[in-house]
Amino acid sequence: MGTRWSALLYAPPEADIPALDIALARAVDRVDRQMSTWKPDSDLMRLNAASPGAWVPLPRELLQVLTRGLEVGRMSGGAFDIGVGRLVNAWGFGAAGSIPDSEAIQAALHERLPPTHTVLELDAPESRARRHADFALDLSGIAKGFATDEMMRTVKAFGIADGLVGLDGELAAIGTKPDGTPWLIAVEKPDDDLRSPLGVIELRDAAVATSGDYRHWIEVGGTRLSHTMDRLRGGPIDNAIASVSVVAASCMEADAWATALMVLGPTEGRTLAEKRGLDALFVERSDGKLGEIRIGPVFQPASTGSRPLARWRPREDSNLRPPA
Repeated sequence: MGTRWSALLYAPPEADIPALDIALARAVDRVDRQMSTWKPDSDLMRLNAASPGAWVPLPRELLQVLTRGLEVGRMSGGAFDIGVGRLVNAWGFGAAGSIPDSEAIQAALHERLPPTHTVLELDAPESRARRHADFALDLSGIAKGFATDEMMRTVKAFGIADGLVGLDGELAAIGTKPDGTPWLIAVEKPDDDLRSPLGVIELRDAAVATSGDYRHWIEVGGTRLSHTMDRLRGGPIDNAIASVSVVAASCMEADAWATALMVLGPTEGRTLAEKRGLDALFVERSDGKLGEIRIGPVFQPASTGSRPLARWRPREDSNLRPPA
């Protein structure tokens, strides 16, 4: 999937680490072979290439991700949409190339795609799917989270109770470090030039994913455009949000919701996060400064409520505006 995976584990002496290493690589590779848009022969690309109306048999894992992708699409009012593959390619963020295609962009701007959950039909009992319109699926906003969950399932299957696995900006933790302290996950400060932490999340038995506009972008007419697509705009998002981090029980959930909230922006995103009971940290740009919007118990002061599976610790010198 164009990135690296990692695993940091505290294993019992009897654990077969070489076998675990192979199993983790196979878990990630299986997701890649099924869901990558960079592999023309992946199962996802077979579905994209099929004629509208034709049923395509799919592996169980891909059908599971498609199912959840459509569900989050419905719950987010179409903000999270797995059918924006052509937008991704048109703007230069996909396998087609890194240079925006002006003709494809103009076509996208004039074409209003229907929500994918209205034009993609899934048949779980028969493990198959079919498109009812000519569009391209892209699972970049959910597949890496699923792959991270698959890695964690593999770790647990080997009897390991303490570890941290990650794929790009998606991470999942189990247990603690040997001294009983939680895993510390840095949330990067949205800065194009300097890599520094905004704060850390204390994570245990949970997952976190971050979507941001400061690592994958293109410049068009002197304006930097994010890789995150807004189906309704026909192109990259255009709002004040620099990044969204979501903590959830599964990394697939965190991954999809971080993308959805990034598209919705500070007002609608906050409303939906509160309605869905999500744990989310929005980092907002305003008047040249960064500010936080903290939703859910994970991102509230430590004195409030019962102790969650994660806790946000902002840097004291982060120079943020007071949290909303």
